Amino acid sequence: MSKSIKIIISALGGFILLLILGAWYASSTVDPVQLTKLLSSSVKAATGRDLKISGPVTLSFFPGISVSAERLSLSNASWASKPEMLTLKRIELDVKTLPLLSKRIEIGSVKLAGLELLLQKNPSGQANWDMSAEASNAAPAPGNGTDNADTSSVANNLIYMNSISIVDAQIQYQDAANPVSSYQIKRMSLAESGDKTVISLDMQTQGQSIGLSGKTGLLSGLFKQWDVALTKFPLDLALNMNGKSLLIKGEIIKPPKAMPSINLALSSKSFDWPTLDAVTNRAPQAIGGTQPVPAVRQAHKPQSRYVFSDEIIPFDVIPQAKGKIAIDIAELGLPKRKPIENLQATLQLDGSVIDIPNLRFQMGKGGADLQMNLSKINTANPALTAKGVTKDFTLENLLARLDPSSKVSGGGMKLAFDVQTSGKSLHQFAANSSGKIQLSINQARMGTNFLNDAGDFVVTLLDSMNPLRKKTSDTVLECAVAYLPITNGLINIANTVGLETDRLDAVLAGSINLKTEAVNLTIDPREKSGLTTGLDLAGLVKMGGTLTNPKAAINQAGVVNSAVSIGLGFLTGGVSILAENAKSMTSKSHPCRDALHPWSDIYPGAE
Repeated sequence: MSKSIKIIISALGGFILLLILGAWYASSTVDPVQLTKLLSSSVKAATGRDLKISGPVTLSFFPGISVSAERLSLSNASWASKPEMLTLKRIELDVKTLPLLSKRIEIGSVKLAGLELLLQKNPSGQANWDMSAEASNAAPAPGNGTDNADTSSVANNLIYMNSISIVDAQIQYQDAANPVSSYQIKRMSLAESGDKTVISLDMQTQGQSIGLSGKTGLLSGLFKQWDVALTKFPLDLALNMNGKSLLIKGEIIKPPKAMPSINLALSSKSFDWPTLDAVTNRAPQAIGGTQPVPAVRQAHKPQSRYVFSDEIIPFDVIPQAKGKIAIDIAELGLPKRKPIENLQATLQLDGSVIDIPNLRFQMGKGGADLQMNLSKINTANPALTAKGVTKDFTLENLLARLDPSSKVSGGGMKLAFDVQTSGKSLHQFAANSSGKIQLSINQARMGTNFLNDAGDFVVTLLDSMNPLRKKTSDTVLECAVAYLPITNGLINIANTVGLETDRLDAVLAGSINLKTEAVNLTIDPREKSGLTTGLDLAGLVKMGGTLTNPKAAINQAGVVNSAVSIGLGFLTGGVSILAENAKSMTSKSHPCRDALHPWSDIYPGAE
């Protein structure tokens, strides 16, 4: 017999002997009662919460050493709506054999079935999964020095498992102001193979089917080496949502004690923007016929008094990193909207700065070319700059994407903007903004019903300019131009908004204060032949109130001595307007031409 064969046989025999010794050691030293106590004390020391195991705990030794337990629960925060934060029907642990010889417990794999997890935040923002305070208050039991050492070993090695699988899990999230969000995981598995982790996920949330499959670097290696040594973590994943896939490829590099570097490419032929809003306030039903999770009592969420919401944007949850993310999506579907095409963007990350030097997309024949920069995201006052231009859009195409029943035709559009601002909500962004915006629209036909659905501000504005417009079935817009310079949230309109229709020309002047959303506009409507019976409307109307509650009134300085009433009393709350010696305006006006500023003054190359 050759020497190499002897060595192989000896090694195999030694390995079998070690397995037998490990099984003997486990059977003689690890009993279910002690193991239950060890697990409970480990969890108590790590989290300050109580782990209960109501079902049987069993051990098996062939083909490997495994531990299973049934009907587990983890206690919840004292203020939470349910005593248990987590319940579990069954857990199976595969225990590594060789570490047992050194009186250490290391987990090879974990299988979970029937997991129910309730995540909550109370009105003060405290989360039930934040156990740091409870863990620090959990005093170790006297005489448990050895158990505590074993506890630390178990806690450390739980994240180094070779595989984990979950079936039939349900996770609910609830905060004080929003409905319950529910996530059902049909199956999930993470399995290490060589230098890769194979990932498979099948779940549903808010009526959407989500899948994730592919390979990454070793997750256990990522946990072990994070902030210890240079770690490279490759990604090659496919995110599937409602049958459409997004490929995610690239690498994350984590130097020790430094910010991670990301280099990713996201690509898809067709993908839909996720709609993850909760559908209902009902308490979600638990899996497997168990008792439903009770709904969390919600504080009433007050309606914002502003058009631009004052709800805080959670910039603090954006992870800080360096690197680049490239996006290339041929067709991106939007919720209840027609898709946009050829979306291409590059995100350059540098800690608290996210720079998007180019963001391009198409909608029909129209195209947009935008640039954005978000900085200071880790401060109390993040800063945003945005500029761009759109070309070859039409009002008809744009509104058809928003509402397929829209009664609008034509309307060539052009938009350019260059704005700088700061804040932590849309309202703060609007209130602190400075810059320029210009919009022009040419040759559109709009149904009166569509105009009536345009919102309180637009309807009040239209009624102020032309109180007789509701007697017509549609309006022909010959042109409209709005040049809006903004200084620290104040839009000053010096006859820089004008429009021309088949019946009426109008020029607007005044201001809109985005800090308070107060409106102070003077409207100068000028009739064309056949609009009225000779009433001079010039200087007659002004708008006040706010963007959410606009009010039309009489511009007293523009009222002439009156002689005839033609039904404009609604503007003064029932008092008729009398115009003595009223006459039609015969002077020529060019509101659109006079309002339009050079496009290059707003965005270079926009001409």
